[in-house]
Amino acid sequence: MSRLARFVIGMVVIEAFLAGLWWYLMTLPGQKPEAPMVIGQVMGGAMGLVLGFGVFLFVVTLALTWGLPTRDVLDTAGDLLRALAAPVRIAIVLQLRESARCVHELVDALAVPQPLVSQHLRILKSAGVVAGERSGREVMYRLVDHHLADIVVAAVTHAAEGGE
Repeated sequence: MSRLARFVIGMVVIEAFLAGLWWYLMTLPGQKPEAPMVIGQVMGGAMGLVLGFGVFLFVVTLALTWGLPTRDVLDTAGDLLRALAAPVRIAIVLQLRESARCVHELVDALAVPQPLVSQHLRILKSAGVVAGERSGREVMYRLVDHHLADIVVAAVTHAAEGGE
């Protein structure tokens, strides 16, 4: 059972206990007419404090549990960003967001030598950014995940706006 589930169950038990105690104190024999009202106010205040504290603990638990990603996720994200950190690779991702392309189409579109395009495609492929599928004599490259194109477009847009 998760920490969150144990916490919620604990809060429900505490609330039920306080409600039962309030009901018991209200029904004691020999109580003055104003006693249930005073007892109800005191118990209602205590229940409010417990509930408020419970919400506070819930928020703290969420912040601690869901704050930062794990170290492995951060390392993977760093590797991914490093793989995208070259102007030719950025241009390749921008080309591939439109459709799958073969090496010679990328060479023509980017106006760079074929060995350079192949080298950058190899880096992008090893980082899991692109995948290549053989189609006859050519290998068609495509983006593995279009979220990566969104990251690249955002970076290019930011740079075009002067970094503001």
